[in-house]
Amino acid sequence: MSPAADQRRIFLARSLRAFADGYVAILLPVHLSLLGFEAFAVGAIATAALLGSALLTLALGISAHRVRRRPALLAAALLMAATGFGFAAVHGFWPLLLVAFIGTLNPSGGDVSVFLPLEHTVLAHTASDKERTALFARYSFAGAAVGALGALAAGVVDWFAPAVAPATTINILFVLYGLLGLLTFALYRGLSAAVEVGDGSPPVPLGPSRRRVYGLAALFSIDAFGGGLVVNALLALWLYERFGLSVSTTGAIFFATKLCSAISYFLAVPLARRFGLINTMVFTHLPANILLILTAFAPTIEVAFLLLILRGLLSEMDSPTRSSYVMAVVRPEERPAAASVTAVPRSLAAAVAPVLSGWLFTVTLFGWPLIIAGALKAVYDLALLWQFSKVKPPEELSGDQSGR
Repeated sequence: MSPAADQRRIFLARSLRAFADGYVAILLPVHLSLLGFEAFAVGAIATAALLGSALLTLALGISAHRVRRRPALLAAALLMAATGFGFAAVHGFWPLLLVAFIGTLNPSGGDVSVFLPLEHTVLAHTASDKERTALFARYSFAGAAVGALGALAAGVVDWFAPAVAPATTINILFVLYGLLGLLTFALYRGLSAAVEVGDGSPPVPLGPSRRRVYGLAALFSIDAFGGGLVVNALLALWLYERFGLSVSTTGAIFFATKLCSAISYFLAVPLARRFGLINTMVFTHLPANILLILTAFAPTIEVAFLLLILRGLLSEMDSPTRSSYVMAVVRPEERPAAASVTAVPRSLAAAVAPVLSGWLFTVTLFGWPLIIAGALKAVYDLALLWQFSKVKPPEELSGDQSGR
């Protein structure tokens, strides 16, 4: 099988997960509200989901040089299936908390799960330095575009009411989440043996790149903590409560913002070629964080929608560039470990934040989590520029030394 065929399977698997994550992030607060839980419980379950993913990714990071990628992806797909079926079957707070912790539920609407470092490693081995950022842009686009459709699909709860009770529709969608996990499993089964081989160098623990990767991981954790305060499940909850929106309207808003994010991934590629990966990450992300802060002060849903749309056009350009940068500034054999080590602090930091955000929303409906998130993310942007602007990936070198 050609590398392109493996890439297509990874892209399709990413798309299936994104569709499921897109509607689950919006329906999670509705589901828990129908079960009688308040905002703090929503935050607690979101925290459990993110914390479980972080610990699983940590375990992968510790043993990344010994774990085969295809079996690990197959196991993760089965875990996704079990998560969907579990949420459809159990409705008590503590059982749901346990399923969220063990499973792959993603309240952020993005991808912060154990799938990410595994797929990143596979993709990085199938592309040249020149093609790498564009490949990650297509990967991110697949997730964002289909995730937007998933967010729009959350509206079926309203579309089928009152003929079908919202609780019944939501349970059916959790079953669908499980079935999509099984489809993802089928896709991973078809991956070729080449995904284990890479460039011929066996994976190893972090060595010469350790200090660089740890520095990036620390900065990424600041950004992730800010992002955890405004995961889609809690942002949707704020929109429900602050402006009295329906599920279908909220889904339409997330559809539009995710679609803007999807388009922005391709814009990131020429910007990165012209200005560099770090500059593209910082100078698109920084204004997006200012827009997030302004959203907290929006007097009407129309203003909030406009600000979220503008943020969507900018906030995700750092996603493919960040992934490409991490894979570029480490040795090829260190990539599995680097992908996991940089993903773990992001997941851990993002996991802590939702419970705090949920508590803040029980105290007041003013958007304090949005303000705190925007400020922390701005600090991350400036620190990243200061510490890594001179660490160039191979494609940006022009006689200077990369420091590999």
